[in-house]
Amino acid sequence: QVQLVESGGGLVQPGGSLRLSCAASGIIFSLYTMGWYRQAPGKQRELVADITPTGNTNYADSVKGRFTISRDNAKNTVYLQMNSLKPEDTAVYYCNARANWDYRAEYWGQGTQVTVSS
Repeated sequence: QVQLVESGGGLVQPGGSLRLSCAASGIIFSLYTMGWYRQAPGKQRELVADITPTGNTNYADSVKGRFTISRDNAKNTVYLQMNSLKPEDTAVYYCNARANWDYRAEYWGQGTQVTVSS
């Protein structure tokens, strides 16, 4: 059974920080590209950041310089450090795992709400 469980969301003021965590089980974590996506009300789900098994990272232009994705293979966990948060960062954030050898091997977490408001 594959499970991706996000945590760390909540309410934060503009300019504040949050750290999201996603704990994975049921996969060989170190072989998967891990990503964070988000979906705001009325918007399409979009890639925020991802990180490959070798540690290469990719960020949406809107979060470059503010967010950092990292992974700890010993803990089967991927993180998203979010700094200098803006109201437009408000969304449900989803953890994603995908394998490059099998298009069917893609998994999603349940999502965690991030609200940036004063």
